[in-house]
Amino acid sequence: MIYTVTLNPSLDYTMKVPELHMGRTNRSVEEKLMPGGKGINVSLMLQNLGLASTALGFLAGFTGEEIGRAVQECGIQEQFLLLEEGQSRINVKLRADVETEINGSGPEIPAEKLEELKRQILLLQAEDILVLSGSLPPSVPKDYYCRLMDGCEGKGILTVADTQGEGLLAVLSCHPFLIKPNHHELNEIFGKEITEKEELFSCALSLQRQGARNILISRAEKGALMLTEDGRWLEQKAPEGILVNSVGAGDSMIAGFLAGWLEQEEYNTALGMAVAAGSASAFCEGFASREQVLALYPGRKGTGE
Repeated sequence: MIYTVTLNPSLDYTMKVPELHMGRTNRSVEEKLMPGGKGINVSLMLQNLGLASTALGFLAGFTGEEIGRAVQECGIQEQFLLLEEGQSRINVKLRADVETEINGSGPEIPAEKLEELKRQILLLQAEDILVLSGSLPPSVPKDYYCRLMDGCEGKGILTVADTQGEGLLAVLSCHPFLIKPNHHELNEIFGKEITEKEELFSCALSLQRQGARNILISRAEKGALMLTEDGRWLEQKAPEGILVNSVGAGDSMIAGFLAGWLEQEEYNTALGMAVAAGSASAFCEGFASREQVLALYPGRKGTGE
């Protein structure tokens, strides 16, 4: 079973406006309400790819109740923990000539609930996959993802970490199977503007030396680069298409990678599926269907360097 963890789930309220005028009343022409948060996004894309998953994390208040209901309505199993205080956040996503997001802060997570989630993780078994996605809320220790991964050590569980900054650096010593920084997050970690492919590979090698097994670097319209644990450099170019929605494209890449890996346990296949899934979701409203992903995938292979 694949388990996704979303510490700070949301209701994503997407509004489309012809033009956004600051300081004036704007009226939407289209609206959509969906459960959100990076781990939930991975589960939604996995569902579209025909893979079951169980969503874990924390919910609070009436917005939390709606998130749980919506996740179940999408056909995804969930074992969210309920917080006694606060409200799960609402994120507003405005679609105009450019995309604008306003993300809520979410509830404070008490220490006893963090321990309860850790106990859930301890129940995972061999061949399960644990996906830890999203930034850490202010009330959560910077090494919390690593604490969760400690419960998987020696059990034959694959761990995936998609976070940033200190949270990402903290998990490296736990030897995650996969991390997926984008080029902007690498800029933040290494404190410089990184543009050349060779520099990105050098950053990936540094992260691998600190403990990560495989590093997948997403590069938006440029596709993706990957450093595998057996020392190969792989590159996959993105297919051509029109950007419709960038929200969730990175999470779709994680789902696509896992789908490809579970199919053949081969890195070229996993990388090809990752880029196809991320691109397909970027080219459509919401998350791409399996058919849309496969339409971008046939015959596509990563090229080793």
